Amino acid sequence: MYISEWEIVLRLALAVVLGGVIGFERERHNRPAGFRTHILVCAGSALLMMVSAYGFTAHVGNGFESDPGRIAAGVVTGIGFIGAGTILQQRGSIRGLTTAATIWVVSGVGLAVGIGFYLGSVVTTALAMTSLLTLRRVERSFFYRRRLKRLTVRAIDQPGLLGRIGSTLGEAMVNIRKSELSTPEQRAEEGVELINIEFLVEVPRDLDYKWLFSTFRELEGVTEVYWEGEPVTGEESQADYL
Repeated sequence: MYISEWEIVLRLALAVVLGGVIGFERERHNRPAGFRTHILVCAGSALLMMVSAYGFTAHVGNGFESDPGRIAAGVVTGIGFIGAGTILQQRGSIRGLTTAATIWVVSGVGLAVGIGFYLGSVVTTALAMTSLLTLRRVERSFFYRRRLKRLTVRAIDQPGLLGRIGSTLGEAMVNIRKSELSTPEQRAEEGVELINIEFLVEVPRDLDYKWLFSTFRELEGVTEVYWEGEPVTGEESQADYL
């Protein structure tokens, strides 16, 4: 089997484009594995697939055939470690699961491009983007009745902190079902201890999310607020919290 130099360049360039399309969407959502990571995974997978399919042809003796599937299987296994890393960086949250899945899909796209299966790679990329861009809104609309939400507050450990947070939630008619405090994290350069407080809360249907989170950010000692694993920046609309 033979592949021309132009075909090699074409396949690697297509892998960069397809991996970059999915990676750009992840980068927009500030994920740990974003634009560059997805490009590298897709291009690397394509290269390894070409090496496996065409690189050993001249070195195999008469009567023997190379197995291009062996390296492909190794790529799929190796990608699992990268995907696991994106999940472990979330401090116990499963927020990185979608990013881990996109890395796995991108590796498959790269393998498909490397072997010349262009239609499959392009269609898979289109379906992945449809899932990331469209189904996110469908999921929020369809499961809007799910009232239990996860709230995480990162703050300076100080007396009265829980009382201030509880009062704010009570004023918003938010019912606390469960709370958990992390081990204080010492910040020697600042001379303070930071603590994460995770709440499982039941929210009313008419909750004013923007008021709630703006009030949280104004509380003494609060440094960061996360809603359903997503950081709250103050730029979101009311619908973004549903």
